[in-house]
Amino acid sequence: MIDYVKYRNPITALLAIVLLAGVYSYGKMKSDLFPDVTFPKVKIIAENGQQPVDKMMLTVTRPLEEAVKRAPGIQDVRSTTSRGSAEISAFFDWSTDIDLGLQRVESLINQITLDLPPGVRLTIEKMNPSILPIAGYSLEGPLSQIELKDVALYTVKPFLSQVPGVSEVSVSGGKTKEYHLILRPQRMSELGITPQLVDSVLRQANFVTSNGYLQDYDRLYLTLTDAVINDLYDLKQTVIFASAMRTVWVEDIADVVITSQKEYVKIKANGLDVPLVAVTKQVNANLIQVADSLETKVAALNDLLPRGVVLRPYYRQADFVRDSVRGIEDVLWIGLGLAILVAIIFLRSLRSSAVLLITIPLTLSLTIAVLYLLGYDFNIMTLGAIAAAIGLVIDDAIIIVEQLHRSHEEEPDKPASELVSKTIDYLFPAMVGSSLSTIVIFIPFVLMTGIAGAYFRILTETMIITLVCSFTITWIGLPVVYLLLNARRTGKAGAHAETVAEKHWVRTVIGYPAFSIVAVVSLGVVIYLVAPRLPSGFLPELDEGSIVLDYNSPPGTSLEATDLMLRQVDRILDSIPTVVSYSRRTGTQMGFFITEPNRGDYLIQLSKDRKLSTDEVSNQIRQRVEAILPALTVDFGQVITDMLGDLMTSVQPIEIKIFGSEQRVLDELSRRVAGVVESVRGTADVFDGIQIAGPLVTVDPDIALLEQYGLSAADFQFQLQTQLEGTLEGGIPELNQMTPIRMIYPNSSRTTVSDLRGATLFTPRGRLLPLERFGTVTVEAGTAEINRENLKSMGVVSARLTGRDLGSTLADIRAGIAREVALPPGYTIEYGGEYAQQKQAFSELLQILVLAALLVFTVILFLFKRFGVALLIVLLAVLGAAGSLAALYLTGTSLNVGSYVGIIMVIGIIGENSIFTYFQYAENRLTEGRDEAIAYAISTRMRPKLMTAIGAIMALLPLALALGTGAQMHQPLAIAVIGGLVVALPLLLLVLPSLLRLIEK
Repeated sequence: MIDYVKYRNPITALLAIVLLAGVYSYGKMKSDLFPDVTFPKVKIIAENGQQPVDKMMLTVTRPLEEAVKRAPGIQDVRSTTSRGSAEISAFFDWSTDIDLGLQRVESLINQITLDLPPGVRLTIEKMNPSILPIAGYSLEGPLSQIELKDVALYTVKPFLSQVPGVSEVSVSGGKTKEYHLILRPQRMSELGITPQLVDSVLRQANFVTSNGYLQDYDRLYLTLTDAVINDLYDLKQTVIFASAMRTVWVEDIADVVITSQKEYVKIKANGLDVPLVAVTKQVNANLIQVADSLETKVAALNDLLPRGVVLRPYYRQADFVRDSVRGIEDVLWIGLGLAILVAIIFLRSLRSSAVLLITIPLTLSLTIAVLYLLGYDFNIMTLGAIAAAIGLVIDDAIIIVEQLHRSHEEEPDKPASELVSKTIDYLFPAMVGSSLSTIVIFIPFVLMTGIAGAYFRILTETMIITLVCSFTITWIGLPVVYLLLNARRTGKAGAHAETVAEKHWVRTVIGYPAFSIVAVVSLGVVIYLVAPRLPSGFLPELDEGSIVLDYNSPPGTSLEATDLMLRQVDRILDSIPTVVSYSRRTGTQMGFFITEPNRGDYLIQLSKDRKLSTDEVSNQIRQRVEAILPALTVDFGQVITDMLGDLMTSVQPIEIKIFGSEQRVLDELSRRVAGVVESVRGTADVFDGIQIAGPLVTVDPDIALLEQYGLSAADFQFQLQTQLEGTLEGGIPELNQMTPIRMIYPNSSRTTVSDLRGATLFTPRGRLLPLERFGTVTVEAGTAEINRENLKSMGVVSARLTGRDLGSTLADIRAGIAREVALPPGYTIEYGGEYAQQKQAFSELLQILVLAALLVFTVILFLFKRFGVALLIVLLAVLGAAGSLAALYLTGTSLNVGSYVGIIMVIGIIGENSIFTYFQYAENRLTEGRDEAIAYAISTRMRPKLMTAIGAIMALLPLALALGTGAQMHQPLAIAVIGGLVVALPLLLLVLPSLLRLIEK
């Protein structure tokens, strides 16, 4: 063993290096909300103009699905097909290298590109938490929307892109400048000029191209033909037709004006029509550093912008991350302080308590240094793991300090230098066994899959690192610290020795084992009765202080009509004091989605000083919106929670999938299932999944008649597009951009179906004829989007939870559906969303719990080589779960992944403490009788047990009370551990000695 006196100085220097390394690593580690986890999801967005849904499905979605499905490692392929667009999500196994998966998907899609319709645009992205912006700004000022957008694109975007760690700066909203050629059809007809002729002339006239090189006086010159239209005057003076009789310029047949592009997206911030600037960070960038640099850059930028123009933040993710990280750090230090206070009270020695005060920071320093070297960062999982493990760290230190303190009490005539090595040598086997019993319980977490496994594996890995560092410091560093603080403490000859007095109640307890058996049975009954009655969930919830409000206006509602409805929502938000700022997108959404013009979202930032929770504010807004706008479908969530949902399969916790063959039947079943879900208490934002694309106006041309007049179907479509949408005819070069030229008819934006039927068509000679002569105009109802999973059509009903847990709500929903919805032959129902992930996670956690108990059993068996003893200790450790379940039940806390991890931790904690008790008994049994050895072991270990249990409870109490912002994530875990520790005390002090007497001869 280590000679602590001989190596005191080298170890002291090593401890100083550890402390400095921890401080250095603390300053270098990057901070983020969650660990940098790569999600096994690839998303493909396909766009093909305004193709009808059924044709889009046949020609684009299905070939892409079938191609992607062939990729190795694919688990599921989901798709949504809308008018002119399709969204395909490919979910890989979590063990798949997603970069390789992305390459395989791209390769398979490239193989079928020629089979897809011409002009299909594909965007393929792997999904990760960096898809959402870390900051959002609105650009406000007295300029026009066109000018504001130009400032955003050509001043703000380049300026903010200079910030290290910024991946993308995107601009949305505002108006885009265009030159419009508003045709005069009657004048064109008189001159015999057609839109096709104007289009041909403009495309041939507006160009610059090389003619080749020439050489003159030994110089080489590049020659160019420059026919570029440079400004409004050049555009007006462009010659359309010239003859000996006359010349026709553009201004003769069209009004040329500068205006804005027609938008199908509307962006607002705090009720104002302004551009929004969203900043996304690089995947491995330090969020806090990027945010700080961004704030500095924005402050400098505001001084450079035109007078009155200002860049205002409407969302900053770093604020929540910073608060969360700081909150968990505060919880950690508060808990540590309370635990050390417990040690001072029990030991009544400032010197011994000071050992803890020095040792714990050394352990934390070593932990942080190791985490930094292994590439971990500060996030809600790593910091939460350290905070949760503080109780176990304090356990290790308290046991050694208490033993050293007691050794001095029992042998006051011996110096500290002699007692330290003797004490550590004596306790070392128990130290190794107890540390192993708490470390091995986290090893089975490698079996956990899904998002819960991805995040909680980081937590358990951090706990393992923390506990290994704790053992190392406790074994090597703590004795030296104790020697340094007790250097002047020499033995006093004749000093009064304080020995442990036998607790007489121990003999009484071990004399009546029936009481212990009743206690064991009672705890088993508690587990049996309480576990099924607990509310259950998936991942612990966070109160982010920001709301995402997704909305749908009725299918086919125009952008202007939707905006008119949403102005009432704006007024509601303006009237709520807790709302600090908000932004609104219509026709687009945050993230990577296909979005109809009647859909969009709000991002609402709440005040930090509010008294209501985010869910309560959401309910308040929901009630007011539904009261005045019943036609507007709304769905409330939180930014980061929704982001995680986007990265998985479903944003909503409740998702019911109905599989079948006929879309009509699926829609009817979806409506009935949605009705059942809506009737269940605790559901909100119920959506039947039926997304109707707006109504369709179909113009069916008479090809034969068109040919008689010298027109093709393409000519017919070209003239229709020019009348309605306009056609792009190149652009005019301006500062930093090419401004588009659009040829369009007058009043195109106000064209009605009747106007379209009364429209005219140019013949090749410029004659105007009624459009209805050449084609039939019909109005068709909108078509529902098509949802599919693994090549099967499905309806998807979704909902959120309000005031109720996931498990009981789903149980009522399943019972209601079984009672009220009869499925036709060939149709099936599956439950997805968080419920499916919860089932998978709970199944894996149960396996992990069993394996953890077996590993603890194995450690104890190797340490003491007594099968009965190992079985007894593991039995008591498992019964400690009764305290965890009771604590969860009494506090109304859900049984979720976090609290389940806490229950598994309790097994290791009780196993650890039992090892020291039996170790003490085994040592005493060598010289004493059974009952005397048991009584002495319990009497001796009572003070350290009380200290470790109360100290651990105090360390976890701030986390259990969720005193910090990020502490909410680990509140269930802390409550479960505290409940287990409360039950652990009587188990270890009363039940263990009684049952130990039964199995010992």
